[in-house]
Amino acid sequence: MERRPYGDTGERLSIIGFGGLAVSQTEPEDARRLVAEAVDAGVNYFDVAPTYGNAEERLGPALLPYRSRVFLACKTTQRLRAGAAQEMEQSLVRLRTDHFDLYQLHSVNTAEDFAQVTGPDGALEALVAARQSGKIRFIGFSSHSVPTALRLLECYRFDSVLFPVNWVEYLRVGFGPQVVARAQERHTARLALKALALGRRPAGTKDRFAKCWYQPVTDPRLADLALRFTLSQPITGAVTPGEAELLRMALRIGAAYTPIAAEEIAELRRRAADVEPLFEL
Repeated sequence: MERRPYGDTGERLSIIGFGGLAVSQTEPEDARRLVAEAVDAGVNYFDVAPTYGNAEERLGPALLPYRSRVFLACKTTQRLRAGAAQEMEQSLVRLRTDHFDLYQLHSVNTAEDFAQVTGPDGALEALVAARQSGKIRFIGFSSHSVPTALRLLECYRFDSVLFPVNWVEYLRVGFGPQVVARAQERHTARLALKALALGRRPAGTKDRFAKCWYQPVTDPRLADLALRFTLSQPITGAVTPGEAELLRMALRIGAAYTPIAAEEIAELRRRAADVEPLFEL
């Protein structure tokens, strides 16, 4: 699988990142099998968070045979320094590692989130201290808000931003390109969320993909177009949805990746017209 530079750090990550939610609520042997399958496919980028059920407990043992050759990213939703430091320590234990390659402020979306994480005794201070002590190598953030992501990019020299880069949001709403562009100007690596999102799940409906809060793309043709659209943007890699079936589909598409063509973008634009977007500017 293709690997791309992670900013200016010298690291190179697989264009498909393993979304750790995929191993939540699984048996240990199933988690080990799925991780081994991803590594065999060329994945070296793994992403998880303590808010993903028991994903850390499952991913840690499954990653042990490969830890020295994978890039492990984790996150915190804690907003203050003490809480973030404590949550990081818990994640290190659960994931059976002595450091994270990337640790991220997670879902920093509102003005209040921004003020807390960047203010005195905010979570960002915990991440800076952890990097100084060797517990993390790189510092990033995730967000689903264009204004907040842009503010974060201006306030600190983050190593990466994890943000939705999705065909519907780009082509119908214009949500996302401005964050990618500003991060590129700041030499901040771009990591993608929601590449295989279709849109809002219709009210009152149930989906077999219970770990996706949105309606995922399941049609193979559309999934190919959607993921290749995301990977054709100036990003390092795309994190997969939290379902094993969707992960496997992404691995197949990533292994055969080719840049998306103009006529394929036109097809996506037509199909996006009938989809209710997930986000607003």
